[in-house]
Amino acid sequence: LEEIPRPIQDSGNILKQGYLEKRSREPSFFGSEWHKRWCVLTQRNFLYYANEKSKQPKGSFPIERYQAHLDPQLRKDSRKKCCFQLLCPGKRSYEFTAPSPAEAQDWVEQIRFLLRDLSSLTIPCDEDEEDEEEEELSKDRDSSDSMNNSQNSTLNPEEPELEGEDIYEVMPGELPNSQ
Repeated sequence: LEEIPRPIQDSGNILKQGYLEKRSREPSFFGSEWHKRWCVLTQRNFLYYANEKSKQPKGSFPIERYQAHLDPQLRKDSRKKCCFQLLCPGKRSYEFTAPSPAEAQDWVEQIRFLLRDLSSLTIPCDEDEEDEEEEELSKDRDSSDSMNNSQNSTLNPEEPELEGEDIYEVMPGELPNSQ
């Protein structure tokens, strides 16, 4: 079996990572309902692992359309100000406890920032990509014009232009090729 590459290794794709306590879906009769998990927020997904060195996530979900908010009602103990929740209509909700109230706030802010970015109508692109797009557009324009001035595009810049070529200027009132 080939191992699936872990997103956790792609540090350029990771927006935030760290230990959080995640509430399990079914509270266990024998153990705690909160489990420490290594959590990773990427540009598209939220993943959680048993620990920092785990190769396979215990779970993951696309973060798009989720909402993040602090929720002190999730716990009754001293860590209630460290709790936040991820909700999405029609999908499973996730409840977490961060190591501190400030860390919980940071997770919520990072997720909200990402969600705003994902829901924006414009897709940011690098300047290099814009330049490439402009070059392609000008190539398209050049190729559509090439029927009219094919000789012009093949002339060597050092060579003087020869008279009688198909390079001409249309004067007002004149029709092209009415020589």
